[in-house]
Amino acid sequence: MADEDSDARLAIARRFFETIPHSAVLGMEPVAVGERTLTARVPYRESMVGNPVTGVIHGGVITTLVDQTSGGAVIAALNATRAVATLDLRIDYMRPAVPGEAVYAHAECYKLTEQIAFARCSVYQPGVDDPIAMSMSTFMRVADDGPTLVEGVA
Repeated sequence: MADEDSDARLAIARRFFETIPHSAVLGMEPVAVGERTLTARVPYRESMVGNPVTGVIHGGVITTLVDQTSGGAVIAALNATRAVATLDLRIDYMRPAVPGEAVYAHAECYKLTEQIAFARCSVYQPGVDDPIAMSMSTFMRVADDGPTLVEGVA
């Protein structure tokens, strides 16, 4: 049964990532989903480079990865396909990403209230011990009778 729950959460996360055009263009994909967590990756591509001299991925790609992964962790915690909206997102950039390598993000929804969800996220390559960035964010929960992830998008 636990595997079925995990498979269902991963299917919801994939649908969430696919419905956001920006994440689809960047090639972001969820790779693991827990009850309150989501891990995602974005592949390295030349079109994402912010500085052609260094080959480092643009900070906007990292920001999008953090926002999308954190929102996905909130959706996993809600255990439903309800939409969420980012209220606040703070990112501390600690070092540049290594050129040529995929970048990963792991987010956890650590608190849910009736209207607000709280998440933290770590961005890394290839391990979490030397993060590229760390973030804290809040999301507005959409009412139970509000739109789902795919209404009005697909």
